[in-house]
Amino acid sequence: MHETDDIGAIAIVSNSVGSITTDVGNGGMGNKVVKKRLALFASGRGSNGEALYKAMCDDYINGTFVVIITDHHDAGIVQRADGWGIPIVVIERSDYDSKADFESAQLEALAPYGVDGIVLAGYMRILGCQLIDSYEHRILNIHPALLPSFPGLHGHQQAIEAGVKVTGCTVHFVDTGMDTGPIIMQNTVPVLPDDTEDTLSERLLPVEHATYVEALRLFCADKLSVEGRIVRIEE
Repeated sequence: MHETDDIGAIAIVSNSVGSITTDVGNGGMGNKVVKKRLALFASGRGSNGEALYKAMCDDYINGTFVVIITDHHDAGIVQRADGWGIPIVVIERSDYDSKADFESAQLEALAPYGVDGIVLAGYMRILGCQLIDSYEHRILNIHPALLPSFPGLHGHQQAIEAGVKVTGCTVHFVDTGMDTGPIIMQNTVPVLPDDTEDTLSERLLPVEHATYVEALRLFCADKLSVEGRIVRIEE
């Protein structure tokens, strides 16, 4: 069950924090490996967030979600993450007079958790400059199209209407533009002649999950570096 506390306009749905270390070697008696502390921002059902969480539980990703932030109290992620033992913070835009105040609330909510990075998974708000600058090249997003084609909303439908034969997903770092940040990783699926937005979305979703898991694994292993517009992967 959820426990909710209100602090100003910020609603804290849960107050538990998960583990941030893991044992390696010697049957769990080896050195402690510090995991990256990550914030998950989500507005919708949270399926990408769940895929990432499961990969963390399997120790495939050397990171842990220490807080979940959503802009809707009834977002699917709230119920999906019930039982994960991770604090869930609801910050609704309608509770603030300005975007600047809303952004300040986001930063205030992040402050106690000392996050190393932010993962956007269906978060339907454009982040403000102060937040982006505070976490430069440490905010990841996934988009359901092969950027720079078809940015913004309805990437699947844009691909169908454009008549492309292949589309896919893109994991990228977030900058101040609309889906314009440096590209980390992309994967593809075919666009079939009778595809609808729903059928294409369904085909692409498992590819999104796998791509985001791999991109976040690289980020948490410090295998990504940014040179201008180019993301270098060091394996």
